[in-house]
Amino acid sequence: MLLPVSGAVMNTMMDDMNLIQQAQRHHLVVRELGEEIDLEIGPGDDDPSFSNTPLIGGPPREPSVEDNDESKNMVMISQLRSHDQDMSKAQPAKRKKKVVKRWREEWADTYKWAYVDVKEGTARIFCSICREYGRKHRRNPYGNEGSRNMQMSALEEHNNSLLHKEALRLQLASKDKIIVDKPIYVKALMSKTAGSIVEAALKRDPNEVEFIQSVQEVVHALERVIAKNSHYVNIMERLLEPERMIVFRVPWVDDRGETHVNRGFRVQFNQALGPCRGGFRFHPSMSLSVAKFLAFEQTLRNALSPYKIGGAAGGSDFDPKGKSDNEVMCFCQSFMNEIYRYLGIDKDLPSEEMGVGTREMGYLFGQYRRLAGHFQGSFTGPRIFWSGSSLRTEATGYGLVFFAQLLLADLNKDFKGIRCVVSGCGKIALHVLEKLIAYGALPVTVSDSKGYLVDEEGFDYDKIALLREIKTQQRSLRDYSKTYARAKYYDEAKPWNERCDVAFPCATQNEIDQSDAMNLVNSGCRILVEGSNMPCTPEAVDVLRKSNVLIAPAVAAGAGGVVAGEFELNHECNSVNWSPQDFESKLQEAIKQTYQRSLKAALDFGYSKESPEYLAHGAVISAFLTLAQAMTDQGCV
Repeated sequence: MLLPVSGAVMNTMMDDMNLIQQAQRHHLVVRELGEEIDLEIGPGDDDPSFSNTPLIGGPPREPSVEDNDESKNMVMISQLRSHDQDMSKAQPAKRKKKVVKRWREEWADTYKWAYVDVKEGTARIFCSICREYGRKHRRNPYGNEGSRNMQMSALEEHNNSLLHKEALRLQLASKDKIIVDKPIYVKALMSKTAGSIVEAALKRDPNEVEFIQSVQEVVHALERVIAKNSHYVNIMERLLEPERMIVFRVPWVDDRGETHVNRGFRVQFNQALGPCRGGFRFHPSMSLSVAKFLAFEQTLRNALSPYKIGGAAGGSDFDPKGKSDNEVMCFCQSFMNEIYRYLGIDKDLPSEEMGVGTREMGYLFGQYRRLAGHFQGSFTGPRIFWSGSSLRTEATGYGLVFFAQLLLADLNKDFKGIRCVVSGCGKIALHVLEKLIAYGALPVTVSDSKGYLVDEEGFDYDKIALLREIKTQQRSLRDYSKTYARAKYYDEAKPWNERCDVAFPCATQNEIDQSDAMNLVNSGCRILVEGSNMPCTPEAVDVLRKSNVLIAPAVAAGAGGVVAGEFELNHECNSVNWSPQDFESKLQEAIKQTYQRSLKAALDFGYSKESPEYLAHGAVISAFLTLAQAMTDQGCV
């Protein structure tokens, strides 16, 4: 016997049912619902027929297991909302929707629910829930709701759509946050053989997005090489599997006596050419996938350099920002307690990377010396008084500018008057600014995780000193404008829409997406020099290639750190005192050799200088051929 149900209760049940059906349709799971989030979902004025729609339609049928599960969920949600049902009786049945005005703040927290893709030649923002863009994605069980303003951007429409808010509600209401991962972008390869290599990597490591992306870029560059010699297919299969992967826990105690546990990584990717060299990165985003991708890139970079060394990378998801010296020391000592047995002059020599500087390398080396029982000075990195070459910290940034100078010289140009945009504000970015100023260029931007700073007058040495002081004190780049009022700081933005001739991305991987690449092209950028590892997403690379933007790859342009590390070891072994002038001269010569090797390999395999990727392909080809020869000579090991 059916009991009469009031209109308010029926509307509430109908909302609950639609929410559950929507969650099931889009594979969203609600676990342990907590506090309800009222999105003011109601019939509104857009669809007057919505309130007259019957709750259940169609012929009667036997209840299924799904129906039973759904009814259980309805009971659970109805119980949680019993208080809301009582309140709704005193309110009118018809409510107007409230358009969220602070959509920028909401978007900063809900970026995971949208992605950028190309539709009919135009970049558009797609909703991750319904896979539609613009006004189309607002078609849902509640009718044609959303913003009334036809001039609103697709991004604002996305945030104001009730479909998006429903997904956000389910996300926030669950104990375990729901994350919608974007599928891995797979490049279209010309040959089936190259495609089979990528397919095998995807089957083995389907969740390692960064590593798979790096593999695809390398295989794409090697298509012509693999086509000429099928033997290289077996070499690639061995090369793509690291020789050793070390994952371990790092417990440490903070200043309040509380215990924390982080995860440590070290991937020794390939030692066919010699002992490993590679950085330690301390950053919350660090994972095994990131460690493998960094180690793979470092292996190719070391193989391309004039020295015979292998490649490695590692670090931890520990964040040194905001930590005291004592906390950083405790973490570094705990980290080294596990990893020291895999390090040594003939095994693996770590260097600094993101989040690891003079302080961290000092603590790491001190604990290594204590545990190993000898002083080899075998860590490469910035030193204060315990050995090291005179320009170690500047080497990578200076090397990028030296490489770009060689590239411009081939185009019969130089840096004088060239307008440059730089991302990041760390060691690499600031030293790129220094050398650009020395060559007469006009660098106008730097950035951090919160936004970017633009100074239309260009930076000079005094301004760089101020930037360095701001970063040392862990202040915001916004403080720069207090001294130089004409400079502007833009929150939650990237510098790629600023007018430029040359771009230097020096922040982190995948910092340039498809829309950023379009902004760069529209801003007049003709050359992109990769200062960070893999700074462009695959979609961004496609945009740059089609627009004939010349790419200087990080594998070749970022070799300055490798060169400096080897100079340090020679200094320790031979007691040679390098002056800054001698060091810079040696660095320029090594970068020139790297450039020439990349150019020769590209030309040998039919890539002309008119191709925007000839240097990127040439660098990978030259490095791979060096590794393949060594691996062939040493047999199947």
